[in-house]
Amino acid sequence: MRHGTSGRKLNRTSSHRKAMFANMAASLIKHEQIVTTLPKAKEMKPIIDKLITLGKRGDLHARRQAIAQIRDVAMVKKLFDTLGERYKDRQGGYSRVLKAGFRYGDSAPMAVIELVDRDPSARGAEDRARFEAEQAAEAAA
Repeated sequence: MRHGTSGRKLNRTSSHRKAMFANMAASLIKHEQIVTTLPKAKEMKPIIDKLITLGKRGDLHARRQAIAQIRDVAMVKKLFDTLGERYKDRQGGYSRVLKAGFRYGDSAPMAVIELVDRDPSARGAEDRARFEAEQAAEAAA
């Protein structure tokens, strides 16, 4: 019987799960919307909501807790400076999971997890900036 055990194992070891969710949280903070499988998205929702609550608190201890969990200082800075301010008047429910059909290769159920009131220009902004820098470098050469 599995009384009192919560969370999906997702066919991974605990260290793999912890690292995977840290990477997914950093990507979600960076792009404010990511596409993943439905079970991963459902497991990710409470993690990102708790991180945004830390960002709203804004003190040093909360910052250190966030760094310990997602291990990306630049994303922690965005979490506390941008997202903490954006959601300061919101009482929870910072993310949503939307079903997005089935993956072509293995028919796995897919989902989009995104931040509520997200900035649409944040999605792919880093990739666009890198592409434009490469185009400028080619034009200069």
